[in-house]
Amino acid sequence: MNATWLAVLGGALALASGMIGSAVGIGAAASAGAATLAVDPKQMRNVLVLAAMPTTQTFYGLIILIYIVLFVAQPHMTFDQALKVFSAALIGVGAEGPSAAFQGMICASGIAMLPKTKGKIFVNAMMLAVYAELIGILGLVFTILALILVPI
Repeated sequence: MNATWLAVLGGALALASGMIGSAVGIGAAASAGAATLAVDPKQMRNVLVLAAMPTTQTFYGLIILIYIVLFVAQPHMTFDQALKVFSAALIGVGAEGPSAAFQGMICASGIAMLPKTKGKIFVNAMMLAVYAELIGILGLVFTILALILVPI
């Protein structure tokens, strides 16, 4: 067995982190959404948009994995090279999961306030959720930058 598995493992962990964070975030937002829709069914569109926001970090993790598999991992990598790739992927691991989970909490708070504000909180809630989204985007960008800039 060669060391390439370690490089790919880093990408797989970035994807897994994004998926776990997205599941937690969507769970929090959808739970608030169910309660909100019981009070005000007209908020369905707003609930769907806000509850779906934490999904994107799963895609960022997938992009990291695909980038590593297609452009970085080589069949005859040394262990040192694979360790560099794995270490770079840890940037995505640390960013994707937490940003999705916290984004879900932000969205859940916005969703909970939809009936009280008659939907007027929607844009503000989305703007606040974008801050958590930015961490996921930066995790993707910094991971790719590390993979490009670190000599392998």
